[in-house]
Amino acid sequence: MWRHPTARIGYSMSDKEKLNKVAAYEKAIAEKYGEEAVKNPRSNWDENKEKEYLAQMKELYRKEAINNTFQEKIDVNGIKVSKKLFNRDSLEHCPVCFSFMKKTTDDVCLIKYECCHKCYVQYVEDREERWQKGWRPNNENNQK
Repeated sequence: MWRHPTARIGYSMSDKEKLNKVAAYEKAIAEKYGEEAVKNPRSNWDENKEKEYLAQMKELYRKEAINNTFQEKIDVNGIKVSKKLFNRDSLEHCPVCFSFMKKTTDDVCLIKYECCHKCYVQYVEDREERWQKGWRPNNENNQK
């Protein structure tokens, strides 16, 4: 079985050999990709860049916090609803027929179509496009 000459038992590279090997790698990388590829990132860093970086990070964290509040979900009778869409006061009565919300399907329809499930079946189902454009039934006929 063939063994590399440096694979002798007890042999280890000296520090000088290791540094020479690293320098050879750096030189090859610099020739292929340019000096920027092997340059220490700290060499161009100063106080102004540090302040700019910290300001950018602060802005990023602020935006992430805002996005997280909008993406937070609340469990409504087994259905996950975005917190920004959820307002328990609005779930008391249907804005179309003014009936009291009783079922989970009413909650879901209210969030998506701004009406109870009964109104969804009567006015919205198969006519979602018209509903989304703003059509609503005459409220005088719907009040109970």
